[in-house]
Amino acid sequence: MSNLFDRTNYPSQEPNELVVGDYWAWRRDDLAGDYPPDSYALTYEFHEDSGGGGGHKFTITATEADNTYYIEVPTTTTDDYITGDFIWSAYITRSSDSARIQIDTGRTKITANLADTNVDLRSHAKKVLDAIEAVIEGRATIDQSSFSLGGRSLSRMSVDELMTFRDRYRVEYLKEIKLARIRNKQGSGNTIKIKFGSQKSINPTSYT
Repeated sequence: MSNLFDRTNYPSQEPNELVVGDYWAWRRDDLAGDYPPDSYALTYEFHEDSGGGGGHKFTITATEADNTYYIEVPTTTTDDYITGDFIWSAYITRSSDSARIQIDTGRTKITANLADTNVDLRSHAKKVLDAIEAVIEGRATIDQSSFSLGGRSLSRMSVDELMTFRDRYRVEYLKEIKLARIRNKQGSGNTIKIKFGSQKSINPTSYT
């Protein structure tokens, strides 16, 4: 693996996922041709994708060096950010008159750092699945029993309803695991490997 602290190895686009408390870095060489760094500046505005509007937001300013744009955010800064889904916009500002245009936009998920052992790292689907199974098995905590789906708490649902929701969220959770395995180049986990016996077997098993 290449040294990701080395500017030459920075990703050439914004990461789909960033981790709180980690060093964030990427580069935008593609912008330097039309917007030379000695005459322009690159900034980012990150806004939390909050249903209530507003939410958390922060600004990142690119470093201009080597005739390109480097985005470098130290650990001491990202440590103060929150987890969640964020919408970002990239802006180019002309140095001569401060005129600004939006040059790009996208989405990034900011996740918790595994070094923070006090953070619940379960996804929403896993939390719901755990709560449903706890209610079905009669070992739910007060918080799990009061967990609401469709405006009704789990404790007020019938067993059939709980089983239906359990199957739905189990599929969603397994899909998350599959995507994570693919992202980590571990395979989807769908392949079943069969170990065959020695060729000396007298009665080999047939599969159809």
